Amino acid sequence: MEILPSHDAAVRAGFFAVLLALLVLGELLAPRRALLLTRGSRWLPNLGVGALNIAILKLGLPVLGIGLAAIAESEGWGLFHVLEVPGALSLPLAVIALDLTIWVQHRLFHQIPALWRLHRMHHTDPDFDVTTAVRFHPFEAILSMLIKSAVILLLGVSPLAFLTFEVLLSSTSLFNHANLKLPDRFDRFLRWFLVTPDMHRVHHSVLRHEQNSNFGFNLPWWDRLFGTYINQPRQGHQRMTIGTGDLGTASDQHLSSLLAQPFRTA
Repeated sequence: MEILPSHDAAVRAGFFAVLLALLVLGELLAPRRALLLTRGSRWLPNLGVGALNIAILKLGLPVLGIGLAAIAESEGWGLFHVLEVPGALSLPLAVIALDLTIWVQHRLFHQIPALWRLHRMHHTDPDFDVTTAVRFHPFEAILSMLIKSAVILLLGVSPLAFLTFEVLLSSTSLFNHANLKLPDRFDRFLRWFLVTPDMHRVHHSVLRHEQNSNFGFNLPWWDRLFGTYINQPRQGHQRMTIGTGDLGTASDQHLSSLLAQPFRTA
């Protein structure tokens, strides 16, 4: 069946809801770390800002993303259409290209001060669990969609390829932010193919050199390839400090405080 833009929200929402429920259950049964703050003080604002981002992108900017992919496909725009790359090949190439794009974007958001002020909100969460996966400032969400839309136009990413990537990205982001204890041997094996919670948790360390590592959300190869991979946190997963060292109190977690963070000097 052809994937139309109108199916996008339903497909993504279905995958998101099922995986979120499973990971929340996993966190309750096998937590990796004890949480510093109550779930209620963090989950509502984290999920609230995630819902706000969806509303902005779907209602305010509906032409971007999968809508733009549908237009590019109908008009024959992009490198894949010019070279007549078959769908069986263009789909995995598009997913890999988009994943590399997000990796580069993520690294730039850490290196450029103005972009870090937006991305910092994701890192000021003093705990690390599945809801951290959707804790991104709306301005960052908009910029990210603009960047992905540029790749859609450049390559001619199909709606199905873009939907596949978005489902993979949201699903793996939920997974690798989960406060979930995996068996060590399984984690070592899995992180050759997928970013695991232990691998990504290093990136949320308060230590700057660890914070500037393990940028991947989905594929783990880019960090190994470009020399930004760190295997384990220096202080261990139980003793490491999550966050940025500031803006981590319970009062800082209110939705209004999160949205105001880029404009704060702290």
